[in-house]
Amino acid sequence: MDIFFHDPSEIPLPPEEVRLRELRATPWQDGQRVKIYLEVDPFQKRPNAQVTITNASGMEVARASILETMTRKMEFNMHLREPQPGGEYTVETIIYYQMLPTQEDSLSEGHLPDPVIVDRRKVTFSVSRLET
Repeated sequence: MDIFFHDPSEIPLPPEEVRLRELRATPWQDGQRVKIYLEVDPFQKRPNAQVTITNASGMEVARASILETMTRKMEFNMHLREPQPGGEYTVETIIYYQMLPTQEDSLSEGHLPDPVIVDRRKVTFSVSRLET
């Protein structure tokens, strides 16, 4: 597989060695959105990512799935699904590979093997409550 626009000094790694290099969460001034930046090691096989934001009480307020990313550096916005966002939040990112079954595998209908998690990281951020 060819990987375009890569740095020739960085060698693509096999799935079990891919790690999350950087994870940042920057809230927008509107208090409703958060800019997420994540970067993974150079890879031979395209990884997946699960990004979840939880509030201070542990309730999930945003989730994004990235399937077989083609780029190492990703930047996207997530919307906080709360009537009045504010306070402390945690972003957890899991980098994983979904192994597909072989013909020899006996699987119950419609179920894939568990994903292989290669790295995970959490960061916290704060959102100021907006006065209404």
